[in-house]
Amino acid sequence: MITKMSHVLIWVKDQQEALEFYRDKLGFQVDTDAKIGEDYRWLTMRIKDQPGFEIILMEPKAGMMLDEESAAQLRSLIDKGVLGGGVFDADDIYKTYDELKARGVAFKGPPSVQDWGTATVMMDNSGNWFSLSQHQEEPAG
Repeated sequence: MITKMSHVLIWVKDQQEALEFYRDKLGFQVDTDAKIGEDYRWLTMRIKDQPGFEIILMEPKAGMMLDEESAAQLRSLIDKGVLGGGVFDADDIYKTYDELKARGVAFKGPPSVQDWGTATVMMDNSGNWFSLSQHQEEPAG
């Protein structure tokens, strides 16, 4: 029986640039950075206070996982900015937005209030988009 999800993969243009973005701008920690064979780099990041869940930053290259045609198609989709997606939660979205924007993170706009909470959309340096969210507290009672 499946008990949890431990890793998720994000396709990136360049692993070194992605490492610098996720580590230096978002504040994530490197969990694993290992070279496997000639051209394969296993690079995983994690959110500091969320052990047991890692984000794999992977370049689309032909080899272990992809043939050249599939790798080329993925690179094309990355260039269009249509891959990626996910949701990161913040405990204070306005403060987090200001801090990340000051570090050079690109946002589609400022946080906006929704029925369920507050959110904005940010992009990494490969064009992957992520929602940054703060859910509203449930009323007591």
